[in-house]
Amino acid sequence: MMDVVQRALRPLSQPPSAPGWNHAQMSDLLGNTERLPAAVLIGLRDGDEPRMVFTVRTDHLSSHAGQVSFPGGRTDPGDENAITTALRESEEEIGLDRTLVTPMGYLDCFETISGFSITPVVARIAPEARFRPAPDEVAEVFEVPLAFFLERDNLKRYTMEFRGHRREMVEFDHSGHRIWGATAAMLENLLQRMEHA
Repeated sequence: MMDVVQRALRPLSQPPSAPGWNHAQMSDLLGNTERLPAAVLIGLRDGDEPRMVFTVRTDHLSSHAGQVSFPGGRTDPGDENAITTALRESEEEIGLDRTLVTPMGYLDCFETISGFSITPVVARIAPEARFRPAPDEVAEVFEVPLAFFLERDNLKRYTMEFRGHRREMVEFDHSGHRIWGATAAMLENLLQRMEHA
């Protein structure tokens, strides 16, 4: 299964650039304001059954409180590239040792309603990696088998109204965790790329 993931990704030598694949939709909502660069780590724990790593944000955060997300965040001026950002943020948020992470490639950039252009970095995480959530940011770290997302019946589609615009949304529900918003959209991008790999 990891071979299919690898074939679906943009190679490490060809990182994606803005605008995001959803730029037209975001322009309707945000106009042409500059999107701030950010990166997330879509981590797949190696094993017989690869598992994707998610976080639950703490309830007291000012944005996206309590939501499921990938570890990641805003690009710092000192970050060399999106991989640097994703690894640094994963270390800060969930205590992930970067020496146990092997970047595989990228998905397409994705723009968020909060004004970021996210570069998703897909990577293998060694089976022995352990997580230590930062209590001020992360309430929980959990894993979902990649196979769960490959079952099309687990993908739910719906439409929501936001600032006078109708938006097509996707979500997944796994063991009481609702995976939606930007996280689900990036997952759908991965699934679509895997279908055409």
